[in-house]
Amino acid sequence: MFEVIHKRYPKAWPWIQLMRLDRPIGTLLLLWPTLWAVWMAGEGSPSVKTVVVFTLGVIVMRAAGCVINDYADRNFDGHVSRTRARPLATGALRGRDALLLFAVLVSIAFVLVLFLNRFTLYLSVGGLALAVLYPFMKRFTYLPQLFLGAAFSWAVPMAFAAETNSVPVYAWLIYTANLLWTVAYDTEYALCDKEDDLKIGIKSTAILFGEADRPIIGLLQGMALFALYLLGQQLQFGWPWHTGLALAAALFGWQHWLIRERQPAACFRAFLNNQWVGLVIFAGLLLQYLLA
Repeated sequence: MFEVIHKRYPKAWPWIQLMRLDRPIGTLLLLWPTLWAVWMAGEGSPSVKTVVVFTLGVIVMRAAGCVINDYADRNFDGHVSRTRARPLATGALRGRDALLLFAVLVSIAFVLVLFLNRFTLYLSVGGLALAVLYPFMKRFTYLPQLFLGAAFSWAVPMAFAAETNSVPVYAWLIYTANLLWTVAYDTEYALCDKEDDLKIGIKSTAILFGEADRPIIGLLQGMALFALYLLGQQLQFGWPWHTGLALAAALFGWQHWLIRERQPAACFRAFLNNQWVGLVIFAGLLLQYLLA
């Protein structure tokens, strides 16, 4: 589909690239934990409205996050091999174009939240703040992945607020698990750009962790799975949930095999593999509720 758009509507292509609509991996990584929370908040039967609003919200806010990220990195992306073809780096679009598009996307997200309750609306302000803050953190801290994890996990309390008008304590186990998982997979992603980032002064956990990167990634993944295991214990989940976690652990093992030599292409494959981690956990959750 995007190849057709590229050929027939070449002027639209830079805008699609800027929103990363041609690269759905980020949307999926944001969508899966959001759906975990929506289904748990709805105890296996969430309202159709909540599912639709949050699914559309994920698409819109992921696009907005990409736009503001590229705006923040517009003077750096041209020096990184993986990002030098992005529209702001090539000059296909200007900085003010990105800010205008960001404003439009955030406005759409705001309209979507208006279909939910006031508590969710209030929480959405925090999500917007994290989305705007994250891209600039790589200038000041070696932990920008931590801020990304916080932003990517903010849909969790929002989902519970939308379904139940409250945020139970166990919702923060989901939040914590997703934050840890996000730091792990975004570190794999950062390994792809490590050499370029060192040259231009961009900070990341891949640089901070140094030679301990692989053990720390494994530790983060293990802690994320343990948080989800504790969640299952609290909600009295059975074998479907634990099977999903076991499959996720196997996928993590495959990722460690891929990144064993820290080759950028292999690290990127490991990063992409995380879409299946989110899927198998969601599948286990669905099966858990279907068989309950």
